[in-house]
Amino acid sequence: MTPKGPKSGVTRAAAGATVAAGESPEPPGTLDRYDLAILAQLQADARLSNAELATRIGLSAAPTWRRVKWLEDQGYITGYRAELDRRKVGLGVLAFVRLDCERNNSASTRALEEAIRARPEVLACHYISGTGTFELHVVATDLDAFSRLALDVLFKLPNVKDLHTSFSLGEVKTGGALPLAHLARPR
Repeated sequence: MTPKGPKSGVTRAAAGATVAAGESPEPPGTLDRYDLAILAQLQADARLSNAELATRIGLSAAPTWRRVKWLEDQGYITGYRAELDRRKVGLGVLAFVRLDCERNNSASTRALEEAIRARPEVLACHYISGTGTFELHVVATDLDAFSRLALDVLFKLPNVKDLHTSFSLGEVKTGGALPLAHLARPR
């Protein structure tokens, strides 16, 4: 007896987890060693074929595919993309922009969030604690282009009061895989 997953109808047992007779399947949201191995392998190389992924994690192809589908349906895997070298595509400036808001109410904050999401130069945006409301990671071709972007776009976003910018002088680590060791169950 295996309960169905909330979205896809794929069960944890059908996704490749073994459930002995009379034993309960894992609770929803619990990842086993195969799930963790899939996540680790796909973070390292999302171009793996299903057959290669199955070999690496020690399952056959069909349950591996079902598990990947389940991880996607449950929102653990949110997409696949190629990582690009920003400098090789002409984006030599990486800036960290702390943005202060004029007002902090839901309507004005939502308008600002939508405007930020629409800007392709903004790679990431986070609500922050302390001084400021948002921290943006922004790319530009050079300092002149960043200056134009700041004056002509960022300052004109709805509800913006002020900007404070720091520039990256060199990347030590970027685009790293998420650590998963905290999810592994003790044996």
